[in-house]
Formats: sequence, C-alpha cells, structure tokens
Amino acid sequence: MPDPQVTRVEVEGRRLRLTSLDKVMYPATETTKGELLSYYAGVGATLLAHLADRPVTRVRFPHGVEDASFFEKNVPSGAPSWLDRVRLDDVTYPLVRDLAQLTYLVNLNSIELHVPQWRVIDGEPVNPDRLVIDLDPGAPAGLHECAQVALLLRERLGALGMQLYPVTSGSKGMQLYAALGGDLTSAQVRDLAQQLAQEMTATRPDLVLWKMTKTLRPGKVFLDWSQNVAAKTTICPYSMRGREDPWVAAPRTWDEIEAGSEDPDALVQLDHTEVLARLETDGDLLADLLP
Repeated sequence: MPDPQVTRVEVEGRRLRLTSLDKVMYPATETTKGELLSYYAGVGATLLAHLADRPVTRVRFPHGVEDASFFEKNVPSGAPSWLDRVRLDDVTYPLVRDLAQLTYLVNLNSIELHVPQWRVIDGEPVNPDRLVIDLDPGAPAGLHECAQVALLLRERLGALGMQLYPVTSGSKGMQLYAALGGDLTSAQVRDLAQQLAQEMTATRPDLVLWKMTKTLRPGKVFLDWSQNVAAKTTICPYSMRGREDPWVAAPRTWDEIEAGSEDPDALVQLDHTEVLARLETDGDLLADLLP
C-alpha cells in the first residue's frame, strides 16, 4: 500500500517525495509542513534570486519549532545528484538554483536558510557584493529602537553614496543591506562595518552598542558588524524563521521604518502569509540589491 504520509509530486521536471505534509511545525499557529512548503513555492522565484550562487546553510527542525533544531552545512546524505553543490575547504555546500532543489531541502524540515555576503563563481568564492549590518536589540528594546538606529545608519551611509535596504529579521531585530561593487574583500567590508558601528556608538551611546557586552545590552541595539566576516552567514531575505510564530525575514519600506521609529507599536515582524501578499502587490523590495 502507498504510504499515506508520502505525497509524490513533480517540480520542474524532478520527481520528489514530500513527507508528513500535515505535521504541525508551528504549534502556536498550527502551521503545517505543507504550508511551509507552499510558502517557499510561492516566494520561490524571488527567494532563488537572493540564494543564487551562495552556499546555503540550513537550520533543520525535524519535529517543529518547539523541539530541537540543528545547523547543517554539508549536502544531506542521500541527496539527489541534481542538487547543485560546491566544496569549500572541508565542507560540501548545496547551491540552490531552482525550485526543485529548494523544495527538496525544505522537505527535510529546513525552515531557515542562511547565506554569506559573497557568492561562488566558477567554483571559487569572490569578493562580497553586499554589506550587512545586523541590528540586535537587547530587551526591553525592540523594533522601535532598531528603526531609530536604522535611520541614523541610512543618513550616515547615504553620505557615502550607499543606499540601505531594511529587512525585519523574523526574530527580534532587523538587517540593513547595501550593495557593493565587488572591489572590497570580506575583511575590508568587515572593517568598514565595524567602523560604522563604532561611529554610531560614539554618536548615540544611550542607544547603540558595537561590542557584545552582556551587561550593557538591556535597552540598547547591538550593531553586529561581524556578519560581514567571510566565514559568517546571515538569514536570507524571504527565509522563514524557527520562532514561535511563522515569521519571515521580510523586506520593508523606509516609510514603515520611519513610522516604527516614532510609534513603538507601528513596526512588527511579518508572517509568511503577509509576506506572500506583499510580494504579490509590491514585488521584491530588494530587487536593486541583487548583483
């Protein structure tokens, strides 16, 4: 007899076995694995552009977000030959280039997709094509304080001729991205981000931190410049998160950030249904960030 927990589908000419589609991945909202896969199919074309040529580290939640999870860098054992991959040092990473490859990984309960700021071209890493500053609030600070810091950074980087793109992280804070021309190494981008974090701390010591000093974290926003280090990764825009609610790393408008800086209740994290609806009406707010 056919296994009732297995659904056979064809995705872009590839045959896949999807398992346990009715398994609840987010108990708080009763969001199922089938809904998780449906979300990733819905954002697939847009998400794939942001994953393109970047080695993908996954966070897998075999039994949902309220149970244990683990990071996975290597291509899973038993992966099909058509899953693209690249070997860097001693790790063989997947390169996710089409919807079938994405669906295969998500079916393994890979809720979160993390990528570096650089890409792999002809099998070798190249210089980063973007800068990222991660804004991590220490309670009771939240998105309200992150929005205030984001506006300060927009002004500072604007003076350098750089345009920032805000993304609420789907967790506590947000990321700010800027496109780069590829002429700076990861170490140089890291140094630039660290310098910016130090400048912001000097400008607003009441609001900003550039060092992860736990005793100083409450009520302030830590500017995590270290995610520009070549070995580090950041949650990919449009990836879902393994939080209590099915939140997404969601691109935002500066109008939303400005409103959030004024009203503590105006800016909140977005879930998968909201992001799908926004993508349909607004398109990809990060399109200009793509290399």
